[in-house]
Amino acid sequence: MPARPTFERELRDLQDELLVMSSMVDKAISRSIEALKNRDLGLARLVVSDDQKVNDKRFEIEEKCILITATQAPLASDLRTIVAVLNVITDLERMADHCVGIAKIAIMTGNEPPLKPLIDIPRMAEQSRSMLRRAMDAFVARDVAAANAVANEDDIVDQLYDQVYRELLTFMLNDPRTIDRATHLLWVAHNLERIGDRVTNICERVNFLVTGRMEEYKAAKQV
Repeated sequence: MPARPTFERELRDLQDELLVMSSMVDKAISRSIEALKNRDLGLARLVVSDDQKVNDKRFEIEEKCILITATQAPLASDLRTIVAVLNVITDLERMADHCVGIAKIAIMTGNEPPLKPLIDIPRMAEQSRSMLRRAMDAFVARDVAAANAVANEDDIVDQLYDQVYRELLTFMLNDPRTIDRATHLLWVAHNLERIGDRVTNICERVNFLVTGRMEEYKAAKQV
């Protein structure tokens, strides 16, 4: 059997790479909303082009997971870590895709007059970023209680989304000329709502790491 110190070091390195990928996604969320708010087409294009770096990081981590599994004969608890990492990088990669969607909307609408000052959409973004950072902290610490607390906050993102939806619907009903611009902002809000959902998936993986049980969050949060 391979020496455990070597294996444990490889698992720590794997976790460090996961945190690097998470930081890349956090930056993508921030930049995509900043590009939208400031009508910064250059920054929006940077979000789109940098998505390849996130994809590359995902593939790099996947390859390391495969190599560790093939060469280090992981025990059941260690194998849970590898499986959890594989699931988390999938969610992180999809979050980055949602950021690309927001950036493309910023590019698409960059020459249009703004429909309204952006208030709740940036709040959704900040809430999602905070949740992501704390979910990753919970993953590193194997802290189920912290993960459950983060997942509970997805309701905040959902409530903000509902608020944005109602406000934009009012714009569209009052003035059909706003429909296109309001629809674009709805797409942005939907992307942010999906990011919140994917953070909840990470919280579920923390529960899996600690308990070994695969559960939907609504069931897992009672642990």
